[in-house]
Amino acid sequence: MSNTAKGKLYLVPAPLDFGCDTQAPLQDVMPSGTLQIAARLPCWICENAKSTRAYLKRVNELQPLTHALQSLQIQELPREVHKKGDHTGNFDARPLLMAAMEGRDMGLVSEAGMPAIADPGSSVVRAAHDLGLQVVPLTGPMSLMLALAASGLNGQNFAFVGYLPQDGGERSQRIRELESLALKTGQTQLFIETPYRNTALLQALLQTLQGNTRLALSCGLTMDQGWSRSASQRLEARKTFGTAGFAHGFLHRPLKSSRHTTHTATKKPARSGLS
Repeated sequence: MSNTAKGKLYLVPAPLDFGCDTQAPLQDVMPSGTLQIAARLPCWICENAKSTRAYLKRVNELQPLTHALQSLQIQELPREVHKKGDHTGNFDARPLLMAAMEGRDMGLVSEAGMPAIADPGSSVVRAAHDLGLQVVPLTGPMSLMLALAASGLNGQNFAFVGYLPQDGGERSQRIRELESLALKTGQTQLFIETPYRNTALLQALLQTLQGNTRLALSCGLTMDQGWSRSASQRLEARKTFGTAGFAHGFLHRPLKSSRHTTHTATKKPARSGLS
């Protein structure tokens, strides 16, 4: 193994339409260079092998795969990793990278967007660095950055804080903490939510935020039904983000922000943010 050139680890973005009834044309949302590299990779690390094969079938329609789909080595991250995250450093991913140590290039992919950003995969990237492998991030859709750009909020100073608490009292307290930080420092606070909790989160935001805090929401980005909206002042925000419109936008049809909604207010999509 020591005489064999090591392979590379490619971080391969996936389209943001995972779990949606309709899919965006892959050529409209993924750069051709990224598809060309994905098409030649023989080994993959992923959250779910079935959805990864489905993604690679879409790639094959535009860029024929170098290796037959059935012959690809596809390894899944352990369930506890993609359910609880792997950013704390408790999971040793080095065994997953043996193919790269033997000279084969590998791809790391998540269900949607960029792996290791608000998705599992950071343990694999750390392991690759520890093993002396070259890590190559590829270009593709990342909902957090798309939502931030579309929000009109501070793009020079921002933080992604993940999910807010599910408990109503704890969620309201966390919203107040993030709002205070945003108003005090001007730092945009980005967070995400799953479709079935979007309405509860929106109601909590409208009830808890001060009247002059700007709230931005994005959902279904890169898709035909996707949208981004931003408003300040409580009355204006209620008109802009009325619960019925919000639910229609990303609850009834779980888009991926689509899997998520991004909230941004000086605050994943839905993606949200505060400012």
